[in-house]
Amino acid sequence: MATPVKTAQGTWRIQVEIAGKRKSKTLPTRREAVAWSLTAEHDMRSAGTTKTLAQALTKYSEEVSEHHRGWAKEQVRLKAFVKQPGFPGKMPMGAIKPTDIAAWRDLRLKVNARGSVLRDLGLLSAVFETARREWQWIDVNPVRDVRKPQEPDHREVLITGPQIRAMLRVMGYHKGKVLTVAHAVAVCFLVALSTGMRAGELCGLRWTDYSGDTANLPMTKNGSARQVPLSSVARRLIEKMRGWDDVLVFGLKPQTLDANFRKYRARAGLAGFTFHDARHSAATRIGKSGKLQLLEMCRAFGWKNPKQALVYFNMTARELAAKLG
Repeated sequence: MATPVKTAQGTWRIQVEIAGKRKSKTLPTRREAVAWSLTAEHDMRSAGTTKTLAQALTKYSEEVSEHHRGWAKEQVRLKAFVKQPGFPGKMPMGAIKPTDIAAWRDLRLKVNARGSVLRDLGLLSAVFETARREWQWIDVNPVRDVRKPQEPDHREVLITGPQIRAMLRVMGYHKGKVLTVAHAVAVCFLVALSTGMRAGELCGLRWTDYSGDTANLPMTKNGSARQVPLSSVARRLIEKMRGWDDVLVFGLKPQTLDANFRKYRARAGLAGFTFHDARHSAATRIGKSGKLQLLEMCRAFGWKNPKQALVYFNMTARELAAKLG
């Protein structure tokens, strides 16, 4: 709330600023100045409620999203909102209620996975929160009062030995020099299975980040740097990439890696696993080997919370029973 300031003449001057717009007035008493400011703030905020949610999405896309990691995918999601059934894009932001968001959420859940809906609710909440805090278009973020879907079940998919061998066959993997994109994808896949590195981390890995026994990642998915320890197997695989690209170890863009991995998985007649499942497979294999303890695993995989080990370490109850004897 604005604070009145007493003038030399004994009157009270007050100024209200909302979203960069200012109004001021001088009144005889402090009480009148405070009362005027409350009315002025309400009127100025009410004027802001004429801005539609679609306009907010555009403004957020142009001014805020570009500063985020993963902005390209976020831009796509921001543009997709207005095409979704039941999305209140044409409504003034100040008129949107939690029930409107909940109705859109329920329609989304009929055709989309819970994880996708949760991500969209998070992004939408960020747009409303920016409109409330920074643009001062609204007083309340309605997404805060909307019940979120349950977190999706964690994937427990491990890529089996026969599946790995089938993938390598269709990609034409051999122990010689890397000469094709398919071969580069195969080596990248094997390094992922050996280290647990993500697709984006592998595609962004530069030769200057590789120091023999470690891969130095200046920026990872969780926003912090990480050093990945490399086994002798991983080092031999990376050395095979010498001469393929002068800057990047694998010389692949994430989109290229993803498209090729899907293509060769289909050619091998396989389904049910993704490239990211190589991270699960690596964590489970290394965990079962006993070569790294829990905190060492956290450091190697970049887990800030040890509970994440339960997500990625997918040893079955039958395997645990066999260890017990």
